[in-house]
Amino acid sequence: MSDIFQEVDEEVRRERLMQLWNRYGNFVIAAAVILVLGVGAWRGYQWWEAKKAAEAGAAFDSAVELADTGKPAEAEAAFARLATQGPGTYRVLARIREAAILAQRDPKAAVAAYDAIANDSSAGKSFQDLAAIRAAALLVDTAPLAEMAQRLEPLTKPDSPFRHSARELLALAAFKAGDKVAAKKWFDMIESDPETPQSLRGRIDILMTLSGDNTAKG
Repeated sequence: MSDIFQEVDEEVRRERLMQLWNRYGNFVIAAAVILVLGVGAWRGYQWWEAKKAAEAGAAFDSAVELADTGKPAEAEAAFARLATQGPGTYRVLARIREAAILAQRDPKAAVAAYDAIANDSSAGKSFQDLAAIRAAALLVDTAPLAEMAQRLEPLTKPDSPFRHSARELLALAAFKAGDKVAAKKWFDMIESDPETPQSLRGRIDILMTLSGDNTAKG
């Protein structure tokens, strides 16, 4: 008797499943197709992104080789192309390298190029700060101390990854300007930071001696 009830239950379940399939089967098939197409499209996009990154990497390496083998004009043109056509990070890297080559023949134009990167939020904070440091390095011999401070003081904070370079440039700018108070401020900040690189400490020791500041270490 129980077998009869079991068969009836199974028949009822099959009938209900058939009714559900007849009602929703097309939706299930459509969802499955959309899922397959979506996965295929995502895989295709990943492949395309990897291909573009590989091409950009090869183009960047070629441009670096041109720069390293004494072909600055060709290298600058190659970096310029990558700066406008390359993907993501390569585009910013190319802009920075292009500015570095430009600095060899036109420092003023290079500063403008670095400033453009420093003011471009899409470049990313690290690249913006790096560009700001490089622009200031080109200006340290000519710009007023006030301009150098405006450019670099935001980068001297304890959590800034470029604080050591920023502080050194400000110390050098203050030394060149003959501002002993400002120079001592940066000397002291550099000396008191336990993470200051030893090479920087050595350069600052020399600068302190040249400035006649024998108290900064104390």
